[in-house]
Amino acid sequence: MTRLTRRSEYLAANGGKRAPMPGFVLLVRAREDADPTMRIGITVSKKVGNAVARNRVKRRFRALAREILPEAGVPGADHVLIGRTAAIERPYDSLKAELAKALRKVTR
Repeated sequence: MTRLTRRSEYLAANGGKRAPMPGFVLLVRAREDADPTMRIGITVSKKVGNAVARNRVKRRFRALAREILPEAGVPGADHVLIGRTAAIERPYDSLKAELAKALRKVTR
């Protein structure tokens, strides 16, 4: 699993399937190349809070991605997690269940 690094990759993922959840929005876009590697991008805007809060949300999202994407993610696709304010106080188990539900929703 690699990371998205360029703005153009995030913008391309915006054209994929969306799964809004209380703590985040998941975007998934199949790349349609021969590479089966999953890529992950995480973005948390200043609306969520100060730098400490945003970094905490990003750390939680990275842990979620490491835990859930290898089994439930879409091979050969870009996955983008967009943080919402509710992600700060939401229990980790709730975020985990929401990510699994969002991945099921986009793979239908």
